Amino acid sequence: MIKLRYSKRLFKRSPSSKQQAAACGGGNNGKAAGAAGCGAGEIEWEVRPGGMLVQKRDGKGGEEVIVVRVSTGFSWHDVSIGATSTFGELKLMLSMVTGLEPKEQRLLFRGKEREDTDHLHMVGVRDKDKVLLLEDPALKDMKLRALAAQVVPSPCQPFIQV
Repeated sequence: MIKLRYSKRLFKRSPSSKQQAAACGGGNNGKAAGAAGCGAGEIEWEVRPGGMLVQKRDGKGGEEVIVVRVSTGFSWHDVSIGATSTFGELKLMLSMVTGLEPKEQRLLFRGKEREDTDHLHMVGVRDKDKVLLLEDPALKDMKLRALAAQVVPSPCQPFIQV
């Protein structure tokens, strides 16, 4: 058996929350003292609609805006959109830029087609990330068939009628 030497300095106990509160000048009154010590402020808590107790938000304003680089195969478009937006909302933004309807678009990120209800931040889209935009091949084929089905009048008229 080997005996290891250790320094007792490594295992010193920190003061308990009661001792820290007494040193800071009173109790916590339902609010926790800051992690940095006495002068760090107090943490406020809120209850979310699901019943979860969480730290209260700062309320510093809106959501983070990211720039998504969208490749259509032959061109690039830089689109500014909220980080918590969905791919469906991104399709709406792209319909203004490209002229393709949202139902005609397929968006691929990291090699996978994403659903309209998928959120950008949940999938892992960050600022300056690339998304590939493809036209839906089924709808493209239907458009071509519709154009081919239209009867194009011939510029030549027959001279002899029977």
